[in-house]
Amino acid sequence: MLQRTSAVNAIKVNSASFASTIQLGDSRIINGFSRALAVQREADVFYVKEGNFSKYPVFSEPIPLLPINENITMSTHNTLPVIKVNNISILAMSSAAILHVGNSENVSMEARVKHIRQLLHKDNEQ
Repeated sequence: MLQRTSAVNAIKVNSASFASTIQLGDSRIINGFSRALAVQREADVFYVKEGNFSKYPVFSEPIPLLPINENITMSTHNTLPVIKVNNISILAMSSAAILHVGNSENVSMEARVKHIRQLLHKDNEQ
């Protein structure tokens, strides 16, 4: 893997939450993974045994990865082995987001969210 020095003058991140990562420097492997149930209800009702990801197929279905069949020719010339960044300003990072300044050999990111709306039954509607 290509090795370079990562130099960042200033980083300002107001909020990083839910397994978010800030990484300066090289990484061999980056795996970002996030699962979430987003339930919107008209009434404030909470059940004790909510949040079982295995109930929803979206969390277990395989992700189809199509093969890349293109020939790629690449030529790089790095006169200075330094990645220079002046300023990075981020308002918020969430749900396994990654801020990475450096080289990466293998990057895999996955986010799965199940959105559920639970509306009150109206007697006069069919």
